[in-house]
Amino acid sequence: MKLRWTPLDLRTKHEFRISRGGAGLFENLLVEIEHGGRVGRGEVSAARYHGETRQSAERALAAWAPLVGDDPWAREAVVARCQAALPGNRAALSGLECALWDLCGQEAAQPVWRLLGLDPSRMPISSLSLGLADWPTMERKLDEGRDFPILKIKVGGNDDLETLRRIRARSNQRLTVDANSAWTREQAAAMLPALADLGVEFVEQPLAMDDPEGFRWLHGRSPLPLYLDESVAVSRDLLPFLGGVDGVNLKLAKTGGLGEALRVIATARACGLAVMIGCMIETSLGITSAAHLAPLVDHLDLDGHWLLAEDPFEGVGGGAGRLILPTAPGLGVRPRLGSGGPPSDQRAGGAV
Repeated sequence: MKLRWTPLDLRTKHEFRISRGGAGLFENLLVEIEHGGRVGRGEVSAARYHGETRQSAERALAAWAPLVGDDPWAREAVVARCQAALPGNRAALSGLECALWDLCGQEAAQPVWRLLGLDPSRMPISSLSLGLADWPTMERKLDEGRDFPILKIKVGGNDDLETLRRIRARSNQRLTVDANSAWTREQAAAMLPALADLGVEFVEQPLAMDDPEGFRWLHGRSPLPLYLDESVAVSRDLLPFLGGVDGVNLKLAKTGGLGEALRVIATARACGLAVMIGCMIETSLGITSAAHLAPLVDHLDLDGHWLLAEDPFEGVGGGAGRLILPTAPGLGVRPRLGSGGPPSDQRAGGAV
């Protein structure tokens, strides 16, 4: 199998800002594995809060390229070899592993969701994320998202409660809140009753990612369900937080691909937790990769492609929060007609 990767620069319609900062340009990677005349694709969206960047992902892929072997069905063995040679780098690993799933589906002439035995009619509605913004910009975002049944509001600014009150006065859409670790225990305990009064359904990652005791303290005082995000990359990360949370948001960029994502789902279910699938800022390639697992979960926040100024791929269908899984073999993703995929002046990285 030949592994190659290409820079994929993505611009958002609006600056996407959370409590840790914001940007309008996101540096992703397109990963491709060629085998038997077919090309499997995956996307890398590196999570800086886990110490990953596009550059570190490229270094990881270069280290792993000699280890991919010649059998796309040997995914677990490929992942094990790569992690033994260079651990971590899970966003890069996700791009590689999803490309292998894509190849397998193409060889089997079946979509990935069918390989997993899932029912595509069991798709939750996805929320639309609204990043931190001044009120005039937030009003424009609300206008653009008026047809979405669920809005996920990023908080961690100076006027969170006032912004949420304004949003609720303007909209009767379902609301969830994501603090991205912005609050102290005391701040969260003070905010949660007010959020419950505004009809917020649950709060995601209110506290620091390494504070399981804080989550247990807050859980006993919270009128709303609490979900983890940044705290959990792989399945074992859930265990310290048991008794302090009600659900978990998994992302392929954190799990390292579909295989570990399935283990996160199984672990969460065994522990009685709800499950959400979220995303980074990604094209339809990354979003569709995650969407193949959507029939297994309770909530979706697979909206990264809707936030882009231009999406170079097409895959999962639908709109305004409703996702439709592709029936084409593999991931069912292809370059968007007229876009040609990544810009031609972006040079591909190594090949083996």
